[in-house]
Amino acid sequence: MLLFAVISMILALSLYSIGVWGERLRGTLRWRDLVFFLSGLVFDTSGTAVMGKFAGSWSFNLHSLTGLLALVCMAVHALWACIVLMRKKPAELSGFHRLSLFVWILWLIPFVLGMIMAMGN
Repeated sequence: MLLFAVISMILALSLYSIGVWGERLRGTLRWRDLVFFLSGLVFDTSGTAVMGKFAGSWSFNLHSLTGLLALVCMAVHALWACIVLMRKKPAELSGFHRLSLFVWILWLIPFVLGMIMAMGN
């Protein structure tokens, strides 16, 4: 169970990073970026759920609060990406990377905190 959770979180990091950095380096948002955002969100959510079951209970600490915030931001980010893609406005498509980078950095906080906490146990 723990192995599944760890693999899910690593897949979430990899997929979300591919979407964010692919978009940033290319200079425009594309539908495939949304697929990577959504895939990262799915793996992050499933990994988080399994980690919660593995831990046995949820505790409110910096890791869990930033993790919840990151999941919400990832969902909003994916929804906004879908809207921007449907509207097809060049300025929005080319400027979307600023939001993506912010959400990605925010997501890294609970990811790193989780690793640090796991090493301490």
